[in-house]
Amino acid sequence: MRVLLVDDEEELVSALAERLSLRGIDVDWASTSYDALTQVESKTFDIAVLDVKMPKMSGLELKRRLQEKCPDMKFIFVTGHGSEDDFRAALSEAGTAYYLVKPLSIETLIDKMNQALKE
Repeated sequence: MRVLLVDDEEELVSALAERLSLRGIDVDWASTSYDALTQVESKTFDIAVLDVKMPKMSGLELKRRLQEKCPDMKFIFVTGHGSEDDFRAALSEAGTAYYLVKPLSIETLIDKMNQALKE
C-alpha cells in the first residue's frame, strides 16, 4: 500500500508518516495541496489521506484534482474543525465515505485505509 498524506500541520503529518512507515506502509507526505499535486506527477498512490481545511486549496478541492489525475485512488479525509454533521455533509457532496476526526488513532487510520482498498 502506498499512501500520500496531506496536511498543512507539517509536524503532525511528518510524525504520522513516520508512524505509518514503522508499520511497513510506504508513505509520502506533503504540507500543501500544490506539493501533493506535484508528487502524483511522478509517483502512484493507492490512498490519499487529506486534511479538509488547508490554506489556498481545501482538501475537498484537492480530492477533485487528484481524482482527475488518479481515478483509482481512494480517499480518507481528516478534520480537527467543525461539527461531525457538517463534516459528513461535506463528504457526501464529495462522494467519500471515509473520514476521521483529529487527533488520529494510528490503528483506526490503518483500519480505514484497509477498508478503502477493499472497495
